[in-house]
Amino acid sequence: MIISFVTSCIRFGLPLLSKCVPCPGECPSSPTGGFSIHYDNFQCPPNHYNDLSSLFFTTNDDAIRSLFNDGSASANAGFQLSSLIVFFVAIYLLGIVTYGVAIPSGLFIPVILAGASYGRLIGTVMAPFTALDTGLFALLGAASFLGGTMRMTVSLCVILLELTNNLLMLPLVMLVLLISKTVADCFNKGVYDQIVALKGLPYMEAHAEPYMRNLVAGDVVSGPLFSFCGIEKVGNILHALKVTEHHGFPVVDEPPLTDAPELCGLVLRSHLLVLLKHKTLFTRERVMTGSTIMNKVKARDFAKPGLGRGIRVEDLDISQEEMEMFVDLHPITNTSPYTVVETMSLAKAALLFRELGLRHLLVVPKKPGVSNLFCNIYLCCC
Repeated sequence: MIISFVTSCIRFGLPLLSKCVPCPGECPSSPTGGFSIHYDNFQCPPNHYNDLSSLFFTTNDDAIRSLFNDGSASANAGFQLSSLIVFFVAIYLLGIVTYGVAIPSGLFIPVILAGASYGRLIGTVMAPFTALDTGLFALLGAASFLGGTMRMTVSLCVILLELTNNLLMLPLVMLVLLISKTVADCFNKGVYDQIVALKGLPYMEAHAEPYMRNLVAGDVVSGPLFSFCGIEKVGNILHALKVTEHHGFPVVDEPPLTDAPELCGLVLRSHLLVLLKHKTLFTRERVMTGSTIMNKVKARDFAKPGLGRGIRVEDLDISQEEMEMFVDLHPITNTSPYTVVETMSLAKAALLFRELGLRHLLVVPKKPGVSNLFCNIYLCCC
């Protein structure tokens, strides 16, 4: 509500500061087609228009067409320098504030509008020194803002050429897009990449970062190590879930189930929470109950929940007596997880996450022995 109120005050209050400009001939009430100026008679005498209200009191599409208009056709058919400065600053600041609010507001058109006003401003300043029309500067300004904000080149070039329907603009638009993208890349990433980072969404780049080539998978493993036995005590599982944020845990079978410690596979945190929620799966003795679990728990219980709908550790209510019980992890253990050695380059491991869609990767020693396998299994979680 505050942002809406401030926006309304700006859009309706700023035109009061602008002077009236005589119309070149008659002032049409709406654009006549193409890239023509939208004339708005805002508290002006007949045959005059308010150039700032002509930009504010119209749709973004008509405002862009007005800025792209060739201002060299008539000395009066344009915008005052002060009006362009006020409009550019207002649109630029309002665009920044509005895009950061959780409302379905666009970014593409406001960026074009801010860039076109900036380009028109530069064109007005350069008018005494060049024969180029201010509409061309507005187009190049929109291209520069789009290239620096979106960091796209080919698609933006096609969009702008479709907008103007003039292939002669291709070399200039390509040059402006390349320069704006190159300069912006020296400071930060694109606006969409920054929004993904601010929201904490997991995202894997198409190419590994340069520093990853100097690291191996063993350098970034999650620690300390927490692993479970095939039949584990409920209290141990609950403790590991509370003190760590790991998304997966190795499962190791120990005697007497096997003759020697053996890696059984990988169990996911979300699956462990499902087992702990179904208390009927607990047993007082350390025995395998695989068939019992499959009869009491359905497959949809292990499905990936929506954002914020998964089971949390805080939601579990387990008594002290249930802490001493056991639960069989074999039915929910992935017996063939993707495994790599600890000496693999981190850059290659990152590509595996992206190409194969992995979320969990087991990192094992280069030469593991049977006796020390239990102590040397690593887990790398993304």
